[in-house]
Amino acid sequence: MDWQSESPELWAFLETLHRGDILSGTVAAIERFGVFVALDDGPAHPLFPGVGFIVIPELSWRHIYAPTDVVHVGQRVSCEFLQFDTYNLEARLSLRALEPDPLRAFADRTPVGQELHGTVEKVLPFGVIVDLGDGIAGLIPFREAPGRPAVSPVEGLRGRRGRSPSSSRRSTCRPAESFFPGRGTPSARVSCRLRDGQRCSSR
Repeated sequence: MDWQSESPELWAFLETLHRGDILSGTVAAIERFGVFVALDDGPAHPLFPGVGFIVIPELSWRHIYAPTDVVHVGQRVSCEFLQFDTYNLEARLSLRALEPDPLRAFADRTPVGQELHGTVEKVLPFGVIVDLGDGIAGLIPFREAPGRPAVSPVEGLRGRRGRSPSSSRRSTCRPAESFFPGRGTPSARVSCRLRDGQRCSSR
């Protein structure tokens, strides 16, 4: 659809916006793929419930299971403008951009080599996810053993004793120098020594 011809007023309004602008509005609809926001300023969208749209990762720095963990229909919100989506004639917005990044705070207060304690929350083919508290998750990659594939997570954890099932084992972790954001939650690349003696290290 030629939005510029079909909705020239809305197109012109969106072209005036700049990355970093703060826009206010009301949550108009919540879908599994994101949240529509009816903006206080500018024309209404000809098809969608709101001109503003927030994708799931931009709702919060924390891991969430559903958009309703963060917002509800009718809620007033202030968001940062990210970009003009010319395909959908939308203003892409971010809620989390207006909140402190917990990963930055974690990196600032945690020196490399400091021993950390966390709970293994999930075992994946390439490593384990460790909950370090305060919304911070650590990734512990499995070692590459010489002449063989990476150690299997099942092989590495089967039969190990812990305070609870393997999905919530306690571990002792040391963050490595590189930090990176995970999907849905801040994450840190870590090396660690599990309390029962099993050792894991960053690759």
